[in-house]
Amino acid sequence: MIPFLDLRAQYQQIKPEVDAAISRVIESAQFVLGPEVAAFEDRFAAYCDVKHCIALNSGTSALHLALLAAGVGPGDEVITVSMTFVATTAAILYCGAKPVFVDVDPRTWTMDPNLVEAAITPRTKAILPVHLHGLMADMDLIIDIARRHELVVIEDAAQSHGAEYKGRRAGSVGDVGCFSFYPGKNLGAYGEGGAAVTNNPDLARRIVLLRDWGQESKYNHVVPGFNYRMDGIQGAVLKVKMDYIEAWTEARRTVASQYDRLLASSHYKRPAPTADCRHVYHVYAIALAHRDRVQKALQAAGVATGIHYPVPVHLQKAYSDLGYGPGDFPITESLADRFLSLPIYAELRPEQVAKVVLELEKASLVEAA
Repeated sequence: MIPFLDLRAQYQQIKPEVDAAISRVIESAQFVLGPEVAAFEDRFAAYCDVKHCIALNSGTSALHLALLAAGVGPGDEVITVSMTFVATTAAILYCGAKPVFVDVDPRTWTMDPNLVEAAITPRTKAILPVHLHGLMADMDLIIDIARRHELVVIEDAAQSHGAEYKGRRAGSVGDVGCFSFYPGKNLGAYGEGGAAVTNNPDLARRIVLLRDWGQESKYNHVVPGFNYRMDGIQGAVLKVKMDYIEAWTEARRTVASQYDRLLASSHYKRPAPTADCRHVYHVYAIALAHRDRVQKALQAAGVATGIHYPVPVHLQKAYSDLGYGPGDFPITESLADRFLSLPIYAELRPEQVAKVVLELEKASLVEAA
């Protein structure tokens, strides 16, 4: 079986360092925040080319606190996309604000900036683009619109550690960048984790306060806050992984290049990153007809795949009260019906990539017949 993701293989590569890092935390008894988390924050801020990194307990918390720190609250609107995990929408709702969706660009599968301006109302407070699958949205146009309308830009970079847009790292282009370190991410913890990054010291200070019960010092609570702190073990694990993130990213990009070559003559649609973007391939997705049946055939042939995401947020039952329905975002809905995510991770061998493509072609030929 070719797994969709192999976290065990990654662990075996770094086992001595990870085990030692976890032991340091246990021996120090610094289980919440502490020196390992602080050291990781410094490393990740430098990696994202920003001044501030605030480590948190999840990517969802990062989005929530970034929105709150930017002043988003009840009655406000935040423009985002439905082609994302539900956490993007949930974080907006946590603030009492309303998500306003726009469709995605059919070439990049990220927010279509040409649709943003028409979605702005007097209640709009922020724009929240999602860097889908490791490819950054068209940030120049989004930033230009935001500045002209005095709006905040918060990047959902949960899938895009190390991605670049015109030489700028994910998380460094907007006012705040939000990352997830869920175990399956390109930079994954051994549990839940997240971070907000920014160059704005005022936003950084607010997020620091909000993550730890609004405390300026112990028992001195200056604002209502949350228990969104990163634990020490996650900080230690992530700090170890910072030594490997670039090598793993380039390995993913090599795997993606092999897929690109082997699928070059196929009819499968893939996102088209521009030459000035660095796609980090958290997901290598294609779009094809009869997706569900092809996926079952691949599973039977020993190839595990995924779908990111089969039901867009605006069609989820949990968010039906937002007032959207089928047909509102045709590009998003078409992609959701056709997405198929192929195995991709740094340890995937060339012969395994070739096997995936061979079985994909077999499955598709059966469907075509």
